[in-house]
Amino acid sequence: MKRISVFCGSSMGTSSVFEETARILGNKLAQEKIELVYGGADVGLMGTVANGVLENGGKALGVLPTFLSEKEIAHKGLTKLYLVETMHERKKKMNDLCDGVIALPGGFGTLEELFEMLTWAQLSLHKKPIGLLNIDGFYNDLIQLLENMVLKGFLKSVNREMLLVSDSIDDLLNQMKNYNPPTVGKWIAKTQ
Repeated sequence: MKRISVFCGSSMGTSSVFEETARILGNKLAQEKIELVYGGADVGLMGTVANGVLENGGKALGVLPTFLSEKEIAHKGLTKLYLVETMHERKKKMNDLCDGVIALPGGFGTLEELFEMLTWAQLSLHKKPIGLLNIDGFYNDLIQLLENMVLKGFLKSVNREMLLVSDSIDDLLNQMKNYNPPTVGKWIAKTQ
């Protein structure tokens, strides 16, 4: 993998472990010579992961809608900043630039980006690995919801397994490097 898109919060969250882990992820990406693709902001976990990459000689590519750049949240020290018009263009550009995705803790925007990438993968629009870095159990309830979707017949187990999960950066990157996408369709046959 040459580039990974990271989706995460524009806030720091309530625990210092979120910020610490975002910086460590940035450091690790730089050490592994994996370029960061992210939302382009200099705030919250977004800015922290970018700074972690840049402080260690790595490359950080930001993709930011112009209406957000006008709010003065654009990171000024990036390797490259792409300005786009809409949030949808942002996601498309981030997808075009990356070889895989990692989601850190975040809010609605992070979840929306994560689930769009999962949906695109489920529909075979891409075959990229998608990882969830479950810092301090942040995503435990979401993981349980996905298991319930499988149990209740709304999600195939093989499609649930498209989301790689770990609380360890090294383990998650290893899972992503060894990822094999599913070869079956998403639709679930009606049972009698």
